[in-house]
Amino acid sequence: MENDIIGPPFNFEPKFRISMLTREVWTRGPKSPPAVKGPIWYTDGSKTWSGAGAAVYVQSLGTGLIISLERYATVFQAEIYAILACVYKIQTNIRSQKYISICSTVQQL
Repeated sequence: MENDIIGPPFNFEPKFRISMLTREVWTRGPKSPPAVKGPIWYTDGSKTWSGAGAAVYVQSLGTGLIISLERYATVFQAEIYAILACVYKIQTNIRSQKYISICSTVQQL
């Protein structure tokens, strides 16, 4: 006998898009990325002799977040931590946005 059970539908398409812009696009273009919808969030991670840090800034609200990390953290870990903190702030934000842009730097060796 046949079953009348229908499995749940799955959508495996990503809900995000990644745009890798070159340094030339940033330097000659406007201060924000081209064709951006919604608020723009900026993230950065850095390291000095005294320790590492991560920062998040949202342009539309004019507010940011600075996180101090231990001196053993690498620049890459600080960058990832900044992106994770940014996503957490976006998720806990009471306003729901359909489009959000996160701009982060990538260090080339």
